[in-house]
Amino acid sequence: MKNQKRFTLALVSTAVLSSLSVSAMADEDWYDILSNSKAWADLNLRYEGVDQDNALDDASALTLRTRLGFQTGSLNGFSFTAEVEDSRIVMGQGDYTVGPTGYNVGEYSVIADPETTEVDQAFLQYKTEGLTLKAGRQVIALDNHRFIGHVGWRQDRQTFDGVSAKYVVSENVDVFYAYLNQRNRIFAEAADFDSKDHLINANFKTEMGKFTAYAYLLEVDNDTANGLDTYGIRYSGSYKTQSVGWGYGAEYASQTSESGSGDTATEYDANYLNAYLAATVSGITAKIDHEVLGSDDGAYGFSTPLATLHKFNGWTDQFLATPAQGLVDTTFSLSGKLGKGKWLLSYHNFSADESTEGVDDLGSEVNVQYTGKLMERFNFGIKYGHYMAEDIKVDADKFWVWVGTKF
Repeated sequence: MKNQKRFTLALVSTAVLSSLSVSAMADEDWYDILSNSKAWADLNLRYEGVDQDNALDDASALTLRTRLGFQTGSLNGFSFTAEVEDSRIVMGQGDYTVGPTGYNVGEYSVIADPETTEVDQAFLQYKTEGLTLKAGRQVIALDNHRFIGHVGWRQDRQTFDGVSAKYVVSENVDVFYAYLNQRNRIFAEAADFDSKDHLINANFKTEMGKFTAYAYLLEVDNDTANGLDTYGIRYSGSYKTQSVGWGYGAEYASQTSESGSGDTATEYDANYLNAYLAATVSGITAKIDHEVLGSDDGAYGFSTPLATLHKFNGWTDQFLATPAQGLVDTTFSLSGKLGKGKWLLSYHNFSADESTEGVDDLGSEVNVQYTGKLMERFNFGIKYGHYMAEDIKVDADKFWVWVGTKF
């Protein structure tokens, strides 16, 4: 796998050197590239604490994530972007477990922020009017991150190795395609997967709202027969009256999961459904969101392995993997502004889509958050999640406070 990563980066570097050949470039070309280049830094210092009702010790982590990036100017539509990411434990506050990396296995509750230094992005881009092509390691986030996201909440975000193309047909229509040969997950290199994934996403904007159609055809490249194919449609819209701003949407997807061959082959089918309605009055937004990750007869739950999962189904991350019985999540939330920041309060009620013996009520969760800015240069936040278990899992409390800056 490491050899593949080196090959991918070498391929990108070779492409850059070929496209920006010194012998083919005049002094003014170099001047334009350098003068239009940009660099950036993104730092995030975060404390996370976890208290679960089980035999594991409580976890605590104080970590600093540093991300440094550079993008060249454009020459004949070509440019190059590179970004390095580093995450470190600060002041010895590293009492937590990261299973895939072997860090403190079985001692503490999990906090998925391993110490690591790695290439976060490294891609060659070709851009013309309406068309953007990328080759190399890159961030990909589609729609609301429910199926494809960068998991940016974690200190080591998710990126992908491959090629992607976005074509803006018109002001109202755009199409995206990507082929991925590696998933660089949030556990440094310890849990990266070779893959043969195809991502297709098309958007169409109308006066009624935005319509999206997608097909995500995923396959782990591990010399075994497997496939996770998802096809779906999504709609989101908004409407404003004199006193109320309305937001609404719906989404449906069907999924087939196949693994193995011959007598050991398995195939499952499950559906996904989401509908929400939000109303904003005097700066306060009330929202109800109903999401169903369906089950196949209590034996398989609808899966979204490339999603920004922390964003959905409660911040204590109890349902990063959908139970075999499926998951129904009905969420009520209130949000608004306070001072120079924003607050959010939400309540999740969880149940099984297809109950099995002893598994029906999957508990509930309360989430509270406040985010804002300090001295215009820094962002900060504080949030808390409390999960109340029923038929499965255990009670859990998670707490975060962070401060960050970009320049």
